[in-house]
Amino acid sequence: MTLFERWDAVMMPNYGTPPIALDHGAGVRVWDVDGREYLDFVSGIAVSSLGHAHPAIVDAVSSQIRRLAHTSNLAIHEPGVRLAERLVELLGVPARVFFANSGAEANECAVKLARKHGRGLDPSGGRQEIVAAHNGFHGRTLGALAITGNPAKREPFEPLPGPVTFVDFGDVAALRRAVGPHTAAVFVEPTLGEGGVVPAPPGYLAAARQVCDAAGALLVVDEVQSGIGRTGHWFASTAEGVRPDVITLAKGLGGGLPIGACIGIGGAGTLFAAGDHGSTFGGNPVSCAAAMAVLTTIADEHLLDNVKRVGEHLADRLSALDSDLVAGTRGSGLWRAVVLTAGRAADVEGAARRRGLLVNAVKTDVIRLAPPLIVSESDVDDAVSRLADAIAEVSG
Repeated sequence: MTLFERWDAVMMPNYGTPPIALDHGAGVRVWDVDGREYLDFVSGIAVSSLGHAHPAIVDAVSSQIRRLAHTSNLAIHEPGVRLAERLVELLGVPARVFFANSGAEANECAVKLARKHGRGLDPSGGRQEIVAAHNGFHGRTLGALAITGNPAKREPFEPLPGPVTFVDFGDVAALRRAVGPHTAAVFVEPTLGEGGVVPAPPGYLAAARQVCDAAGALLVVDEVQSGIGRTGHWFASTAEGVRPDVITLAKGLGGGLPIGACIGIGGAGTLFAAGDHGSTFGGNPVSCAAAMAVLTTIADEHLLDNVKRVGEHLADRLSALDSDLVAGTRGSGLWRAVVLTAGRAADVEGAARRRGLLVNAVKTDVIRLAPPLIVSESDVDDAVSRLADAIAEVSG
């Protein structure tokens, strides 16, 4: 039996059957089980921030797992404290950290913080509403799914926790109308990731901060995809001069190891009392060691500058794509989208894969590119050339 047949025999069908079976990787390249090489411009959905098999992560994980792999939440371990200290240092403001295993779990923690905040303002329970964005995405667990603005993902599992009100992303007037005396928190992404790499309009996050301040609601910024260098900044929100009450992180933080973080800033960091929340595996020593290696490497190798420089090169190359199938491009840093004039994104993804390039059809008419932060301009030139050929094949 092939690996694909074995997958089909034992795996739940929620993913369908993936079109590729990977064996190993190095840098910005991966190889499948048949030995074919690919340029990886997906990065495991913006996760492999240092690429594959980066020595810093390999050394950190190997060293830590030989020393201590797991403690549960019944004991303190130094890697977790060190990582939390570093995240707070990067924010530059007083904050407290809760470590989880994923972005969805980080957002679940943020939902509970919002509930606790609302209950503190109105002990009767009349202030529990969350306001979120149409086409936003915060995860697939029930709480995170409830604030995900995609009916196709939500409806099969309703009723979901609520109340939740959805508004158009980027519409300040709609946000002002929605947020009021029943609102506990506003959840927003700086850029809609699963929604098609759609950046918020300039000033939108600042306006959301003002709206939340006026209503006494928490501003929760989901930086699961945008955080830890993806846009050329540690945090996309603070780079715009906005101080959220809560930031959620995951994906690129661990560089491939499972870790999420919910960071409560100021008073939001002390909302929980003992026993209010927990995780057996969250922030385990090995994942924390990997995350510290990621943060240290990004700083030491000036990768934020690389993201800005190579990201602009990527944007320039993508904007030069000459095809009737291409409607335009958007994004920031090393987080870009090619918008198509027709729903052919899956076909383009397949054609690119046949040419040794991995990209992601994030929507029917949008191709997402999120290469590792270590990618070079020559890698970009190679990738965009292959992508152009794939688009030509599909449009022809």
